[in-house]
Amino acid sequence: MQQARGAVGGRGCALFPLLSILVVQGVRVVLPLEISADAHVRGYVGEKIKLKCTFKSSSEVTDKLTIDWTYRAPSSSRTESIFHYQSFQYPTTAGTFRDRISWAGNVYKGDASISISNPTLKDNGTFSCAVKNPPDVYHNIPQTELTVTERVLTRRTAMTAWRDFVSAVRSVWIQTMKRRTDEVCEMHEVLPSNRKYPIPLSRSTIGGDSSDRRF
Repeated sequence: MQQARGAVGGRGCALFPLLSILVVQGVRVVLPLEISADAHVRGYVGEKIKLKCTFKSSSEVTDKLTIDWTYRAPSSSRTESIFHYQSFQYPTTAGTFRDRISWAGNVYKGDASISISNPTLKDNGTFSCAVKNPPDVYHNIPQTELTVTERVLTRRTAMTAWRDFVSAVRSVWIQTMKRRTDEVCEMHEVLPSNRKYPIPLSRSTIGGDSSDRRF
């Protein structure tokens, strides 16, 4: 009986390290630098897209802070650097994103966002935002899946656009007619049609012919 109890007690003691490991794994580890980004972003061809990225650091922001955005095309393992920041903005000068990446953030507000101009269907893929603010250099790296599509004009949208167009044309026509009516009224006030002007008399009517005058 004592041996059985000893065996049970031994098993119980052996479980403590395992439970301790599970408890530790269940605790959320708070990093000194945490980064957040949208998991999915949808955009349309030719319309500017903003990729949001925010961060929280336990240290004060200094000129040593760096931000790096990378891009990975679908079904590809190759990562491409498209933007770097350290006191100044350094968008990529090569590749498909050349001259199309712009800074849209504010490091002092914890914003590390960028924008893509004139997006195309080839821009679909995974974007990653990495921030380092020494001594806070350990952090998560969130990823954003970008999906760019053609904007489809539905029948309802088309009808709404047509109604707006007709309403705008009607408003312009009414304003034009009103302005012309006001101009005509002003002209009638300056030169009324029923006004009679005196007819000037000639010299012959007033005094007769000068040859008939006697002195």
